Order: sequence, then C-alpha cells, then structure tokens
Amino acid sequence: MALKKYVAKLNDYYARLEMGTAHEFNPSHIAEVKQKLHAKESQLLAEIAETDKPEKIERLQNKLTVARTQIKRADWLLDAITKDKTPAPDEGAGP
Repeated sequence: MALKKYVAKLNDYYARLEMGTAHEFNPSHIAEVKQKLHAKESQLLAEIAETDKPEKIERLQNKLTVARTQIKRADWLLDAITKDKTPAPDEGAGP
C-alpha cells in the first residue's frame, strides 16, 4: 500500500474520532496501519542507504518524514481509542 493510502486511512480514523463514531473500529486496525508504516520506514531507510543520487535521497527523506509523522499520529490515535474503551477504575464495582 502506498504511503498516501496510509495517510488517508489515518485521516478517516481521525475524522471518525471527532464525529464520535470511534467505537465502530477496532484498535487492531490502527495497529495494523502502524505496523505497515514501520515496514515502509524500514524500506525507505534501506533505499536511502542504497541510493547515490542526491535528488532521490531528498525525495526518500521527505517520504521518511511523512512516514514517521504518521507513526506518531497512529500512536496518538491508538492511545485515544484504547482510553475510550478502558473502563474507569470504579466502573463495574458493586455497592
């Protein structure tokens, strides 16, 4: 999947969070996108190491910056979703 598709997917999750429909998706979906972003990050680092052309290195570094930014967004989103699904400490306690 291209980096643009990962960004679009995270944007969709953020929009759903803002609309209050975040409960409709599973945190594992975000974790999967995050895992794919980490794989893309590794791939970009390998390409940068193999490339000699300065222009291509610059493009790849820009993509790497985007990937790392999206990983941070996925972390934040995952935290926000799991906090919503975690019951309060006193919730469910009997009288």
